[in-house]
Amino acid sequence: MGGNGKHRWKISLYSRPKPAQQQQQPPKEFLCPISGSLMFDPVVVSSGQTFERLSVQVCHDLGFTPTLQGNSLPDFTTVIPNLAIKSTIQNWCDSSGTKRPPAPDYSSLEEIIREKMKFSSPPASSLSNSMHLSPDIRVSERELLKGVAENPPVLFSHANTELTHRDNHFYSSSSEESVIVNASAAPSASPLTPLPLSTRPACYSSTSSSSNSIAESETLTLNENPNSTREEDEIMEKLASLDVYDQEQGVISLRKITRTKEETRASLCTPRLLSALRTLFVSRYFSVQTNAIASLVNLSLEKVNKVKIVRSGFIPLLIDVLKGGCNEAQEHAAGALFSLALEDDNKMAIGVLGALQPLMHMLRAESERARHDSSLALYHLSLIQSNRVKLVKLGAVSMLLSMVKSGDLASRLLLVLCNLAACNEGRSAMLDANAVAILVGILREGGGGNSEVIRENCVAALFALSRGSMRFRGLAKEAGAVEVLREIEERGSNRASEKAKRVLMMMRGRDEEEEEVCWEEVLDSGGISRTRHRVGGRNLHGPNSTNF
Repeated sequence: MGGNGKHRWKISLYSRPKPAQQQQQPPKEFLCPISGSLMFDPVVVSSGQTFERLSVQVCHDLGFTPTLQGNSLPDFTTVIPNLAIKSTIQNWCDSSGTKRPPAPDYSSLEEIIREKMKFSSPPASSLSNSMHLSPDIRVSERELLKGVAENPPVLFSHANTELTHRDNHFYSSSSEESVIVNASAAPSASPLTPLPLSTRPACYSSTSSSSNSIAESETLTLNENPNSTREEDEIMEKLASLDVYDQEQGVISLRKITRTKEETRASLCTPRLLSALRTLFVSRYFSVQTNAIASLVNLSLEKVNKVKIVRSGFIPLLIDVLKGGCNEAQEHAAGALFSLALEDDNKMAIGVLGALQPLMHMLRAESERARHDSSLALYHLSLIQSNRVKLVKLGAVSMLLSMVKSGDLASRLLLVLCNLAACNEGRSAMLDANAVAILVGILREGGGGNSEVIRENCVAALFALSRGSMRFRGLAKEAGAVEVLREIEERGSNRASEKAKRVLMMMRGRDEEEEEVCWEEVLDSGGISRTRHRVGGRNLHGPNSTNF
């Protein structure tokens, strides 16, 4: 019977001709928005889109900013290699039988872009894009003038203020969404508990308590928009005023409106208003910068605005605030990144543009709000593979384990560790960092504050580590995990008990079948098959998945 099975297998592979198929079309995200071709060397720009590197260079040389779908304008200020999408494109080409894209030709791209320039009028939404340079100006001079227009010197030198410290509070309401990590066993927890996870930053609040600072900003060209609302025109008039006081009142008014009138968030999130806010982000005056960032947080709460904000070039500005802003501005910057990271289309761009390391640094900030929102931003960003790998390379594993061991933000950071354990690089780093012994030790001690949530997340992290790892059983046995997990299986919450049961089943299964291989786990770990597979084995979860 086995021979007949083999015979049928050969027939299905070789004797049965495959019907002719049309060449598979590449996904849209693999194509350069400018050239329309598969990208050879993809890069992420400041506004979050991915382009062919040479396309960006040609646009830069010609002083041209293309208008993309949805009339959005890319920001070419920062160019960062997008290795994740490059690897994905190459894998797709290999699996689909498509030839890998060759290096593009400069002259061919120049011809394509010059053709686009014939049908494009220069936008007037910003100073840099409204510059009309004489044709006899050389390329290097164009770059210099454009660079000066787009990148004024920025100095973050904030003096300590004597403002009354605001009460630390978190918002929740019946209308507020939440992310239920495991709806079947969501515990009743305080607002600080990451289960359920809030989708609004902790910094979300009304106008700033500070009103004794003066604002400084670049002069904006106010462009009338026939579709604009009266509120937008009034705010834009103040933001574009030469009077610094008017600019300060403009951002305070915008923050108040977007805080109290949720319906205005979508209508006010226009290109010209976002352009005005960008210039105020670099103000050295506390009130202007803080209220501008807080206004962006309020705008980002509307789902339709999230991608638009990232593509307007705010991520590098928020990162700069995390690195050098005052405490309250950092709170709002962390909150904005958390809010923007909720959108799946933003996760890769935020990671590629360099937000992960500043967010890790903010986990040790003085402000509890900044720590809270930074931890949740990292949780959502670590839901995708490319950011997990980046965090591992940045040394996040040892840092997070150290903080969890000390009890600081333990319940939230354990969720980040669960995400990291879902990839091979994260699992290896955590096992090398003695994560099994640390997690078992926390369970043995009872979990500390928010003990039930911490115990549940510890068991979830152990479960993620146990999947696809040949090293886990020995490390768990050495740490005395069996006794601890048995106690949790009997006395823990439903969620913790179920996870503990699965870890113990995995450990007992390997003890009983030393020479048998669980194919699901071997495939997860990238191992090579050598013996028979386990009969009747079930894959309870997909590869690299964590179920909280």
